[in-house]
Amino acid sequence: MKIEARSTRVALIGNPNTGKTSLFNTLTGMRQHVGNYAGVTVEKKTGRWKLPLGTEVELVDLPGTYSLSANSLDERVAVDVLAGHVEGEEPPDLLIVVVDVENLRRNLFLASQASELDVPMVIALNCWDIAEKKGLQIDSKLLEQRLGVPVVPTVAKHKRGTLELAKTVEHAIESRPMMVRPRWPEAVQKALNSLRREFVEQRGQSLREGELQRLLFDRDSAVCERLTCPAAAYKPIIRAARDQLYQDGFQPDAAESLLRFRFLNPLLNDILERQATLKKVSKSESIDQLLLHKVWGLAVFIGMMYVVFQSVYSWAGPIMDLIETGVGYLGDFASSLLETTPMLQSLVVDGIIGGVGAFLVFLPQILVLFFFISLLEESGYMARAAFLMDKLFQWCGLNGKSFVPLLSSFACAIPGIMATRTISDNKARMITILVAPLMSCSARLPVYLLLIGAFVEPRYGPTIAGITLFAAHFIGALMAAPLAFILNKTISRGIAPEPFVMELPHYRVPHIKHTFFRMYESGKDFVMRAGTVIFAMTIVIWALLYFPRPESVAEEVTTTYVQSLTDDWSASPEQEIAGGVLLDEAELQRKIDAAYLEQSYMGRFGKAVQPIFAPAGYDWKITVGVLASFPAREIIISTLGITYSLGGEVDEASDDLRVTLSKAKWESGPRVGEPVFNIPVAISIIVFFALCMQCGATLAVIARELNWAWAIGAFVCLTTIAWTMAVLTYQIGMRFL
Repeated sequence: MKIEARSTRVALIGNPNTGKTSLFNTLTGMRQHVGNYAGVTVEKKTGRWKLPLGTEVELVDLPGTYSLSANSLDERVAVDVLAGHVEGEEPPDLLIVVVDVENLRRNLFLASQASELDVPMVIALNCWDIAEKKGLQIDSKLLEQRLGVPVVPTVAKHKRGTLELAKTVEHAIESRPMMVRPRWPEAVQKALNSLRREFVEQRGQSLREGELQRLLFDRDSAVCERLTCPAAAYKPIIRAARDQLYQDGFQPDAAESLLRFRFLNPLLNDILERQATLKKVSKSESIDQLLLHKVWGLAVFIGMMYVVFQSVYSWAGPIMDLIETGVGYLGDFASSLLETTPMLQSLVVDGIIGGVGAFLVFLPQILVLFFFISLLEESGYMARAAFLMDKLFQWCGLNGKSFVPLLSSFACAIPGIMATRTISDNKARMITILVAPLMSCSARLPVYLLLIGAFVEPRYGPTIAGITLFAAHFIGALMAAPLAFILNKTISRGIAPEPFVMELPHYRVPHIKHTFFRMYESGKDFVMRAGTVIFAMTIVIWALLYFPRPESVAEEVTTTYVQSLTDDWSASPEQEIAGGVLLDEAELQRKIDAAYLEQSYMGRFGKAVQPIFAPAGYDWKITVGVLASFPAREIIISTLGITYSLGGEVDEASDDLRVTLSKAKWESGPRVGEPVFNIPVAISIIVFFALCMQCGATLAVIARELNWAWAIGAFVCLTTIAWTMAVLTYQIGMRFL
């Protein structure tokens, strides 16, 4: 009998580090996609799995979890999917519980909980190769008889056992095998019956046996969120059932673990006794003596992170340059084709092509970063690194897993924020995301180099300039720690902190195919999701810088320019004689562009808000540069080039731009005729860009990982901090000037 693939969903569930995701990748190959479950940020991975009879089923990779107690968001999603309570998601027709052979008893605890949800089950005994190498002998057939469900040995990364698993699943979808369940003591059954009577029989709640158990055994169970009655009504009922259980001799919070292991132990005892005695220290233990050492382990960790950081920065650099060059050539080509339609030319070149380039340039860094993250995770080292750094981070609300994303954010905050998906503690993950933009990414470097090269180095020399550049990279990091501490104590008070618990997986040789596939997934996710938002933001900024564009502005600038040349001109092959005046077309066009930018909506807005930035020493041109650089920080350089009539092609090393900035004068206000730029102003701008989230791409990714409320809140908060510190820097600096 053929299976209807459209109505068949198979879910993979298991403890972290059991090889569940590797098995998912092996079974689905490239026929999978990644998204988010509706209303939450937990990653949703689904794929198509072709079974031996030629039919396909939908395979769902549920978040790794140690139990169904649902303390964290990903655990809650797993429970909701299994129970069929996720909007737009059908409940699974079959569960594959992935079990690590070496931790059989603990892994089967999750299988025992899942059995209460009335979903057919197959057990995949993964990591069978490691068990064989260690001399472990487990009778899978005997285990299958005792559990009442099929048990299949597998080695996911080598595709061993996958065909047998497919055949077993194909048969199990029709035979619907159910795992044996524990028989609860009379006291537990009585408490469950009281909950069933109150919620199912009297209030009509649709709750499975497993969900009733969650209400009884779990404090503040996620199942409560699905009860239609108010908290004031259901809490006394649950409290009464738990109190009765306590009076009958069972601690409600510990009863389930005690009773389930009491049920599992007799099933596994003689099976586990067949394990060979291992007298010598394992390779993992020998390596851990070095890698977890409080001195040498930290040294290895720092060296490893330096390699990762340097690789993200240096390996991606040439490819990023290539992308920028390609975008430049494409822009020049499009510009030549659209010369007769200036507005369309600007839209295509500056808006569309520039917008696409604005997010594609980050893609190499994302790919390189996730290449290393995948290697570190699959090898088993990532868990060790997290343990090493945990104590240094605990005081401010972060944990050991926060270090790699924060370090990566020094290259680019986007892959750093995406790397926080490895953090299981929702509170620590959220704080890490919010402070990651404070790490000084590579996009800030051009701003630092321009201002330090124009004002610090000429006055104090290259040594002080180098120290200033080094210090600029750590302004945000110094601010991140106290901000994380404040977030931990205030904004995120409603999120219960979790103890940092992580199992140390075995060291394994990374599967290169899976590594490159993860790179592909991460890059595709960034381009399809964050890229669309970044592109839209770039178009909006282009429109604000371009419109309105009355012809009278160009005519007035041309007239003024011609008049300024009437008293001083000389012939030159590169110049065109117009009305007796030697006219430099390129210079005139730069002046026209500067005038258009000044009277654009962005220019007008910059002039309007300039008084807000005046305490930091900014005139309207600097203010417009700050506002225009929202999509990407380095845009301030080309914007300053336009406003100072040098064109938008200047870069941080441009001598003309540095000289022009050093000679710039205030055009209005009480400081008319005084220099705009000096050391305090330059350092003030550096401080502002070091702290402000002037990056539309980062904002979009935060919204993607959390939501737009948090993203906008982070932008406002960091902008306020950046403005405050910039003002303090300028005001204090002027006192010592």
